Amino acid sequence: MKKIIPILLCIVLFASCKSTSKIVTKKSNTLADQIIDTAIENIGVPYKMAGTTKAGFDCSGLVYNTFGQFDIKLPRTSYDQAKTGIDLGKNTSKAQKGDLIFFKTNNSSRINHVGIITEANDDEIKFIHSSTSRGVIISSTKESYYQKSFTQLNRVLE
Repeated sequence: MKKIIPILLCIVLFASCKSTSKIVTKKSNTLADQIIDTAIENIGVPYKMAGTTKAGFDCSGLVYNTFGQFDIKLPRTSYDQAKTGIDLGKNTSKAQKGDLIFFKTNNSSRINHVGIITEANDDEIKFIHSSTSRGVIISSTKESYYQKSFTQLNRVLE
């Protein structure tokens, strides 16, 4: 019995020890980074027509909600959002994080899809958006579907 008590005390001591180390996460500095981080929190949220909440987003609802959290008022539809800010046309060399990217999908004659640029390189733009089939995801202009339907870029952040 005398040998069991010290062993039990050691077990209790070690079991009650708690690590004091903390995981440090880097806070984003720029408004564009903060907007992207906020949008990324919604990855996996399902697509919902006319959706503007975590219960479900359509593409423009995700953009509307995300920018709205930073008191940036945007129109509700992708078609109207494409009329906001500075139209950069198809000049991908000017694309920056936080810019909006627009598409005419499914042979539409007018803009009907929008995303937020998360990364812009010389030959590829990555963007977060809500797709009808997979919900909120990050896609690339290297994907043929988006490459074919890419229409314009807009800068809404200064």
